[in-house]
Amino acid sequence: MKNTHFIQEITAIDTYPVRHAILRAGKPIESCHFVGDELSSTHHFGYYITTELIGVISLFEAENTTFEQQKSFQIRGMAVLESHQKKGIGEALVREAETFCKKQKTTLIWFNARTSAVGFYKKMGYEIEGNEFEIQEVGPHFLMYKKI
Repeated sequence: MKNTHFIQEITAIDTYPVRHAILRAGKPIESCHFVGDELSSTHHFGYYITTELIGVISLFEAENTTFEQQKSFQIRGMAVLESHQKKGIGEALVREAETFCKKQKTTLIWFNARTSAVGFYKKMGYEIEGNEFEIQEVGPHFLMYKKI
């Protein structure tokens, strides 16, 4: 029998329903578009159960001046539908992103994590850099990273 749970590369637009439900609830769907979504260097992955997209993660090739790395990727728009959270799906998406980055010969992944998600990322080996800061209209965040 074919595995009904799988991760595959998707388009930026495919991410919008999940991004909207979890990260931009109550805001216009257009707020789900991130600058750089359509670049060829940006990659989006979706977690499916059968044909239902229930989780997304995006990787942007982006440097962060805090880190002295040649090539790094930034995770953005990581979200899992509420009814499927706490089932290992977010972890599977992050692991998929890490595997992709290793194949790209990247040595660093970084992102701005919502304060409420810091514990999740710490369990996966990510570290905090600096102090908490506010992203306007989104909320409190920490810069986090992992050398891979």
